[in-house]
Amino acid sequence: MIKMILFRKFRVLILMVFLVACTMHIMIDLLPKLEKRAVGVDSGDGGCQCAHHPDGESQGWGKQRARSAAEAGWPNKHTLRILQDFNNDPSSNLTSHSLEKITAAGDRVESLKRTRPSAGKAEDHKPLIGDSSGGRTIPAHGVSRLSALFEHHLYKSDLPPLTDVDTLFNVNTDIRFYPRATGNQGWHNEEGNEEEEEFSPTAEVTAESYPNWLRFHIGINRYELYSRHNPVLDALLKDLVTQRITSVAMKSGGTQLKLIMTFQNYGQALFKPMKQTREQETPPDFFYFSDFERHNAEIAAFHLDRILDFRRVPPVAGRLVNMTREIRDVTRDKKLWRTFFISPANNVCFYGECSYYCSTEHALCGKPDQIEGSLAAFLPDLNLAKRKTWRNPWRRSYHKRKKAEWEVDPDYCDEVKQTPPYDRGTRLLDIMDMTIFDFLMGNMDRHHYETFEKFGNDTFIIHLDNGRGFGKHSHDEMSILVPLSQCCRVRKSTYLRLQLLAREDFQLSCLMAESLLRDRLSPILIQPHLQAMDRRLRLVLQVLAGCIEKEGYTGVVEEDLVRDTTTYRSPGHR
Repeated sequence: MIKMILFRKFRVLILMVFLVACTMHIMIDLLPKLEKRAVGVDSGDGGCQCAHHPDGESQGWGKQRARSAAEAGWPNKHTLRILQDFNNDPSSNLTSHSLEKITAAGDRVESLKRTRPSAGKAEDHKPLIGDSSGGRTIPAHGVSRLSALFEHHLYKSDLPPLTDVDTLFNVNTDIRFYPRATGNQGWHNEEGNEEEEEFSPTAEVTAESYPNWLRFHIGINRYELYSRHNPVLDALLKDLVTQRITSVAMKSGGTQLKLIMTFQNYGQALFKPMKQTREQETPPDFFYFSDFERHNAEIAAFHLDRILDFRRVPPVAGRLVNMTREIRDVTRDKKLWRTFFISPANNVCFYGECSYYCSTEHALCGKPDQIEGSLAAFLPDLNLAKRKTWRNPWRRSYHKRKKAEWEVDPDYCDEVKQTPPYDRGTRLLDIMDMTIFDFLMGNMDRHHYETFEKFGNDTFIIHLDNGRGFGKHSHDEMSILVPLSQCCRVRKSTYLRLQLLAREDFQLSCLMAESLLRDRLSPILIQPHLQAMDRRLRLVLQVLAGCIEKEGYTGVVEEDLVRDTTTYRSPGHR
């Protein structure tokens, strides 16, 4: 009898513990709403709101979050971007399927048709990248070397005439905007008078009034991500720095923390926060696959890609982000929000979730809540412009002891040349361009690359994920140049531009320094990194000189300056 009574009491005790646990979970979920309601009552005096003071946040964390939500409101599902993503391979660390995309994948194509165009047209005719500095001016010492470079005849070659099959989107059929179908106020004209908005005679918005991120997408074609003097590029870089951030989520996949940021104009960008100072080098005992991803490397890679005239890196700009107001208070990602804390130095910190360096020991801390980062504009969404992910033939083993086949077989390139898509067209030459690009940066982490599926094998390689470049200025990793030394092939345009950039009047380091001055976070690279690029450029030319001496000029240098519409489809390898 006593055992039965004890057993019943035990069951009652278990039930009570369960009920208490459920009650606590419910209270935790309702706490932000209750605090928000309490803040709404407390702030009913209509007085001015004080400026943001990080020192006081540790005392009223929930109230600060509720106040921000009450003022700005949580982003609704219509703010989720349509025409953007970074990769279609979930297993690759280039993948960028945001949490917003998972929750609203079915609504994306329809949402695209309901977005409102940007009202700003005054920004469409500005010097290339000039305004992305946020008012920063470059000291004038005579003629700008960068301007002189872009006036050189090597930077004025024309593309073949573009047809519908050569452009990623047909504006008339693939993309239509219905601006009045959306309630977003961020795209109304500045005066708030909708009657002043310009519409075409068909009552549809013209392509010129589309937001800059969409105009960038429309300009993508078989040969380039953007044209040399496209004014949209400058406007897009300015948007990356100035547009209000409405939503933040962690990027799934990858080894290190990256954030998906959504802007008021529906644009999205990949945010890589600052992890190292400009002066820090990668420790010599670090493997390439465990190195930090540097935000300034992403910025510098975009500028280097432009100077080399590849134009295969999506636009990237540096931005100083308020971790409280622009990340914590606008995120809908609870896993991210829960990792915020106040450090002993009274700085705002967070660490998120990822494979490497996502812990309190490797937290990202502001000063006191400001943090630098790079923002890379998203490419079109995979639902509208599929991309194919390719394994780099010269991919490293990503193992502490094993070596890849190309590291032990000096004739490895002969096998690659016989394997599609490297047995025809320009793909192998694109690999050589990417090899030179990576060597100048010191980037050893190029395991995959991507192309747009629409263009088949007859298109360029997209240079994504450059965060592990510019890690060591004191060391030149010659193994990065193995594809070039094994294959001994290069485009004539690339070869001539490299020779041009080795000249004193067009010195690569000076051009990079001038170009990087225009970024909001300048200086981006310290002088030793700039000097290292000049040194590495000479090494590239030495390798090519050895190839030419061995195989002859015509056996190494592929003519591409005089080309027609069949260039990307003609056999290009001997």
